[in-house]
Amino acid sequence: MTPQYVAAIDQGTTSSRCIVFDRAGDIVSVAQREHRQIFPRPGWVEHDAAEIWENVQLVVREALAAAGTDPGGLAAVGITNQRETTVVWDRATGQPVANAIVWQDTRTGPQLRELERGYGEQRLRERTGLILATYFAGPKLRWLLEHVDGLAERAERGEVLFGTMDSWLIWKLTGRHVTDVTNASRTMLMDLRTLDWDPELLDALGVPAAMLPQIHSSAEVYGTAGGVLEGVPVASALGDQQAALFGQTCFQAGEAKCTYGTGSFLLLNTGTGPVTSSHGLLTTVAYRIEGQPAVYALEGAIAVTGSLVQWLRDNLGLISTAGEVEELARTVEDNGGCYVVPAFSGLFAPHWRPDARGVIAGLTGYITKGHLARAVLEASAWQTREVVDAMNADSDVALRRLRVDGGMTANELLMQFLADVLTVPVVRSRITETTCLGAAYAAGLAVGFWPDLATLRAQWRSDAQWESAMDPGDRERELHQWRKAVRRTLDWVE
Repeated sequence: MTPQYVAAIDQGTTSSRCIVFDRAGDIVSVAQREHRQIFPRPGWVEHDAAEIWENVQLVVREALAAAGTDPGGLAAVGITNQRETTVVWDRATGQPVANAIVWQDTRTGPQLRELERGYGEQRLRERTGLILATYFAGPKLRWLLEHVDGLAERAERGEVLFGTMDSWLIWKLTGRHVTDVTNASRTMLMDLRTLDWDPELLDALGVPAAMLPQIHSSAEVYGTAGGVLEGVPVASALGDQQAALFGQTCFQAGEAKCTYGTGSFLLLNTGTGPVTSSHGLLTTVAYRIEGQPAVYALEGAIAVTGSLVQWLRDNLGLISTAGEVEELARTVEDNGGCYVVPAFSGLFAPHWRPDARGVIAGLTGYITKGHLARAVLEASAWQTREVVDAMNADSDVALRRLRVDGGMTANELLMQFLADVLTVPVVRSRITETTCLGAAYAAGLAVGFWPDLATLRAQWRSDAQWESAMDPGDRERELHQWRKAVRRTLDWVE
């Protein structure tokens, strides 16, 4: 039969999903499974890659069944993934040699200090677009090579393979060891301009080239799947934030989106040349379509937004579901002078302070759980404001509107407050699951299911827009208070 659908696998930080899309880009079915978050020590975050693979197979089966189809109904499958999370597995058995080290993990300070001494941060930034931060995959790989018995020697012999989650899933589906330019650009090991592994950086981090995947475009056929997707072309891989940019059809320089999930990530398309930030942003590859030049982006990464709501639910027990946070926050008119800065793993963009830890500032006897809920939501908006200010300083054109997506955009109180503090329109995509949509779009392009980018752009629709309604004086006063609270988080870890 003629395939009617394209599927996307979204391997995220807290769960794995499969979404099936039709030719109009509409969702036909969704399946999702959470996986364990493993915290062996303070600041350490791990996942079981084998558990994730089992969950991926389950959600694929469930999504296909819900869509009333089998693998034959799919023109292609695309993959989008939590970025920087680092997996090493045995080439022969396919088993992980240790738990995956998650992007939020902060254990790699010694590896970063060694890299700074041996290579230098400015040189690293010019070569990779990244800064020395625990966020990225290369130092996590170095940590595994140093701390798993015999792993460095096995890596030299080519007996073990490294990958981010896209590589892990492509390998399990097709047997091919590949990654795409967006995920490779998050390792500290790829040259942004050559789009290949950099021998000097491999040497500086002590990473054997034999364990690295081949770097490919984001939209091309990597191979044909077996198992649960028997016969389906695996035709795209995009880091989750780049996939959301693609799903939001931000194909022109100057267009930006922010995805509100576990963390939040604002990406600005800068065209076919990398732009170096001087205000704490990252330079990254936005996407590359096979046979075309790479497109680049500036990125502001915020570590904790949606996961702060989860913390309110799971650790404090103030709500029983994430959706209840809006109802609780609406029980008060304002934050009561309370501010939450969720530097659980340090501060990311634009500060990049791994020494920071979270604070609740301004507590008085007046504060209720409603004020705390409101401060939790406002934290996501103020962190976005800091990134937008940095982006405006780096870019030739100030941000004039922000396209938003992700689970938190269902929270209309947050969306209004975001428009209030940014003073630009906030526009929500009709399909908020743009991460999966971007992976599906790229896979569909690769196999001709959709003919070109213009077709995809014509399909984009908004479903809501918010305009700023806050008094300018109130905004400046609140911003001042937020900045004071941020300063309280610094220098906590010595």
